[in-house]
Amino acid sequence: MSNKSYFEDRNINAIKRIEQIEEDLPVFCCEYFLGIENTTSSLTRLNYAYDLRIFFDFLTKKIYKNKIISELTLLDIDKLDMTAIEMFISYLSSYTFKNKKEICNERAKARKLSTIRSFYKYFFNKGKLTANTAAKIPTPKLHEKEIVRLEANDKINEIVDLLNEVEYGDGLSNRQKKLRTSIIIARDIALFTLFLGTGIRISELVGLNENDIDFKTNSFKITRKGGNQTLLYFSNEIAIPLKEYISLKKNNIHIDENEEALFLSSINNKRLSTRAIQELVKKYARIVTPLKKITPHKLRSTYGTQLYRATGDIYYVADVLGHKDVNTTKKHYAAISDDLRKSLAGKVKLRDDN
Repeated sequence: MSNKSYFEDRNINAIKRIEQIEEDLPVFCCEYFLGIENTTSSLTRLNYAYDLRIFFDFLTKKIYKNKIISELTLLDIDKLDMTAIEMFISYLSSYTFKNKKEICNERAKARKLSTIRSFYKYFFNKGKLTANTAAKIPTPKLHEKEIVRLEANDKINEIVDLLNEVEYGDGLSNRQKKLRTSIIIARDIALFTLFLGTGIRISELVGLNENDIDFKTNSFKITRKGGNQTLLYFSNEIAIPLKEYISLKKNNIHIDENEEALFLSSINNKRLSTRAIQELVKKYARIVTPLKKITPHKLRSTYGTQLYRATGDIYYVADVLGHKDVNTTKKHYAAISDDLRKSLAGKVKLRDDN
C-alpha cells in the first residue's frame, strides 16, 4: 500500500513547485512564503508565487527597467505608490509573460490584487515596509456571473438526459463508441452519479480511494479544502453503480498493489486526473446541453440547487457542500434566491378575498 495519500502527494508537489519558482523571485520572497506557511495551504502559496512572479516581471518591464527580478529589493517595493499598483492591474488586461500573450478578466485581476495585498500586509506588519500601499487599491468591480446548471423540472430533465447519455452513449461518435468497454461505462456512470448525487468537488472526487467508501453505512470519507476530513452519505441509487464499478474493476483489470484510487484511467490504470475528469464531463455534457458549458463545478451547482429545492434549508445545503459561510452558498446557487422570491409571491394581499 502507498505510504502517502493523493492529497499528501499533491501537497509535496506544490511545495516543490514553490521552491522552483522562488529561484526566479527576489530573495525576500522566501521570507514571505515561510511567514505565511502556517496560515495558508500549499496550493494557495503556489498561486501566490505565480501571481508575484507576474508582478515582479511587470516591475522590471515598466517601473525598474534597469533591473532584473532577482535584483529587486524591499526598498524598491516601498517606493511604489498607488499609481504603480493601479498600472499593474491595468497591465493585466493584456500582457506578455514568457513570450506568451495573456489576458486577465476582472476576477483574475481581483485574485492577483489579493495576492499583492497579502504580500504588502505581511512585510508592513513586520515593519519592513513603511506603508501598506496595496490595501488602498479598490478591488475591481465584479459583475455577476450567469449561473449555469442542469435543469430538472416538469418540462425538461437534463440530469436524467446526461446520465442516460453516459450509460448508453447514443450521441457519441462511432470512434468514441468503439473505445467504450464495460469497465469504462461502469466507471463513468459511477463517477457522474457520485457528482450529481453528493455535490463533491472535483479535487475530492479525484482524491477518493476505494477504502474511503463504507457500503455498510453508505458513506465515504473525503478531504475538504484546507485538509479537513468529512464523512458524506449517499443513497442506494449511488451505491449500486459504485459497487458494480468496483466489482468489474477488481475482476477484469490488473491494478498495481500500491494504487488505491477509486477511479482509474483506462490508459494506464492509474488515478484518473483532474484534467481527464474535466474532459469526460465536457464530452458527455455537450451532447446533452450544447449551449451550456457544463463543468464538474456546474454538476456541483446542480446538486446544490436540487438539494435546496428538496429541503428548503440553505444551512443544510451549505453544510453538505462544505461551505463555511452560507453567503457562499447563496451566491453560487441563483435558484435558491429565485425560489425564495417565488415563495413570497402572493404573501401580500391587496384586497380581501371577500
